[in-house]
Amino acid sequence: MLTYQLLHPEILRALGEAGHGAQVLIADGNYPLATRSHADARRVYLNLAPDMLRVTDVLGVLAGAIPIEAAHVMLPDHGDEPSIFQDFRGLLPGLQLQPLGRFQFYEAARGPDLALAIATGERRIYANILLTIGVVPPA
Repeated sequence: MLTYQLLHPEILRALGEAGHGAQVLIADGNYPLATRSHADARRVYLNLAPDMLRVTDVLGVLAGAIPIEAAHVMLPDHGDEPSIFQDFRGLLPGLQLQPLGRFQFYEAARGPDLALAIATGERRIYANILLTIGVVPPA
């Protein structure tokens, strides 16, 4: 048993194989993971039931495990900013969210830098986030 907060073996492996510039997609329950993520990315399905697990649950654990240098979010074509964006900002202090339209977001998630795609049971809409892994500076 690990004493580290992140325990999921497939996620640990994917993150261990990834490096600076690699990307991680955390997707809500509506996201078409099979068709809108890169075919070579490791796919992990954590969508056991509605709202189990939520995007913010996964993001909170990943933010404590990897350096994050960028975060892209899916912005609706019309209307207000989704409320989950405030949750993202709280979990990623000091990091500016970079909005993309829905189809731009899909294209970014199908790019060759996507190392890991995680499906959640999140029911809030537009609760998708694409993280870019940063660097770990020398001690």
